[in-house]
Amino acid sequence: MNAPLSKLFFITGVSSGFGRAFAEAALGAGHRVVGTVRNDAARTPFEALGPGRAFARILDVTDAAAVGTVVAEVERDIGAIDVLINNAGYGHEGLIEESTLDQLRDQFEVNVFGAVAMIQAVLPGMRQRRAGHILNVTSMGGIITMPGLGIYHGSKFALEGISEALGKEVKDFGIHVTAVEPGGFRTDWAGRSMVRVERSIPDYDAVFEPVRATRQARSGKQAGDPAKAAQAILQLVAAEHPPAHLLLGTDALRMVREKLASLNAEIDAWESVSASTDFTS
Repeated sequence: MNAPLSKLFFITGVSSGFGRAFAEAALGAGHRVVGTVRNDAARTPFEALGPGRAFARILDVTDAAAVGTVVAEVERDIGAIDVLINNAGYGHEGLIEESTLDQLRDQFEVNVFGAVAMIQAVLPGMRQRRAGHILNVTSMGGIITMPGLGIYHGSKFALEGISEALGKEVKDFGIHVTAVEPGGFRTDWAGRSMVRVERSIPDYDAVFEPVRATRQARSGKQAGDPAKAAQAILQLVAAEHPPAHLLLGTDALRMVREKLASLNAEIDAWESVSASTDFTS
């Protein structure tokens, strides 16, 4: 029998990285976890993490019909989903001019549309039960930007806006929504989970190549520890009043604070122009 405080987590993308760390921490804390994997080969290793409490489901989050089917099956056969963690996603590294519209669509299909499909599938049950917590793993890149990641930033900015608005829509139903915004962590995000566009326009070399080189050099050496991020997630889920946004990592704290300070300074500098556009009575 499950402990009284045990929850059922549904986590997308548990084969590696944050998803795997989140799942291991939740299982270690006595929770049950349904995790999505890409293929049968990944099913057994995941379920071995917690026999009888870890349940693998093969799912492509861009298949909206399959998302609905899997969620319905889970709630029927395993139990009510208490916590959804939208973790599945990937990075697109490529300048705006050098990237294609198809690449833009692919990025949004996974990082935005896939997450929304999951949200729409779990919301009816959570709303009926007047309880639940939805965590959308965005990024500090959903608040700050760097050259060469515009497509990725666009998807994460979109998910930030969706998360914040959703939180206001479902607050009165007892459902919490949190955008989780990691900085640099030692996951495979900058490795195999990154799509890198081939360079073609030399004019951008000076602004982009140093950033790309730095990112590649730091891959695997980032300050962020995924296991500690997972413990932070457990604290978040246990909180009576969880935040709408949670930054993870000292680099995220520093860079987002710098962005906010810069934004405030710009607003102040142009305040008179901004205020001049109202009708005068």
